[in-house]
Amino acid sequence: MASVLDVQSLQVSYSSREVRPRPVLSGVSFDLRPGEILGVLGESGSGKSTLAASVLRLLPPNGHIGGGAVLFEGKNLFQANSEHLRQIRGARISLIFQEPSLALHPTIRVGEQVRQVLAAHQSGAKSALNEKTREICAQLFPQDSDRILRSYPHQLSGGQRQRVLIAQAIACNPAIVIADEPTAALDPVTQMEVLAIFRSLRETLGLAMIFITHNPALLSDFADRILVLYAGQVVEWGPAHAVLRSPKHPYTKALFESLPAISVEYEKSRKNQLPVIPGNSSLSSLPRKGCSFEPRCPLRMDVCTELEPALVNLGESRLVSCFKYKD
Repeated sequence: MASVLDVQSLQVSYSSREVRPRPVLSGVSFDLRPGEILGVLGESGSGKSTLAASVLRLLPPNGHIGGGAVLFEGKNLFQANSEHLRQIRGARISLIFQEPSLALHPTIRVGEQVRQVLAAHQSGAKSALNEKTREICAQLFPQDSDRILRSYPHQLSGGQRQRVLIAQAIACNPAIVIADEPTAALDPVTQMEVLAIFRSLRETLGLAMIFITHNPALLSDFADRILVLYAGQVVEWGPAHAVLRSPKHPYTKALFESLPAISVEYEKSRKNQLPVIPGNSSLSSLPRKGCSFEPRCPLRMDVCTELEPALVNLGESRLVSCFKYKD
């Protein structure tokens, strides 16, 4: 099946007056198939949000794309002009931000904010756009859409505001939705409700999704494939059921062990106290050479301090970057 999105060797860095440009993404590659949910997993600072912004060239002024390509429907978005990007953003590829209270305008009713997305990409009379807005909101708020349309963001709960962002994202029937930690600020029950909405939208609209999270439990029975990022590099990549059931990279294993159990196998072997991953993944803590995870890895070897591991193909569409495995 042809990919709807193909990211090739993406390299991104941030610059400041005080220090030289700092690499944030280093050679990240992956593809997204039509109708697929791809989970992107990693700690804070792993480069997940930068990856989301890079796809649509929405980096801050100090962000720099140093190489690579993002092919959407066969065309490189890094070579697209501003008009082409305007047609793509929000219409063909939508981005859902992590914090709705910051993404939504506080003094504009939410119905108008959804209508503005439609108006930016579709022509037509205001009455037609209003009717389309009501139809979209009815998908997300089947019981109370009229009240939601008239409300301001502060009058809604966190889960309702997140649904408004989803309504904006699907307004123009995009091919891809990128959701950047969309459930991070929500309680567990509301998280499950939002995941159910995404599942339903994939079935009804046929859209593909990149779902970014630090919590692997959210990807269970939800994602089709999982991409694990550490310090801006892909360390593991494969079918979700395989990665969740049997993680191969020491970082993926440690990440799963430091969170509540996501599988029966882990639950049976779990100690009473959750372990933690020693150290941190800040740029200042990364080694100058060798494997970026080496200082925190309980299985490190001498070679890990000298050389950077390449992605090894384990078969069955599994890739892992670790010297424990040989190609």
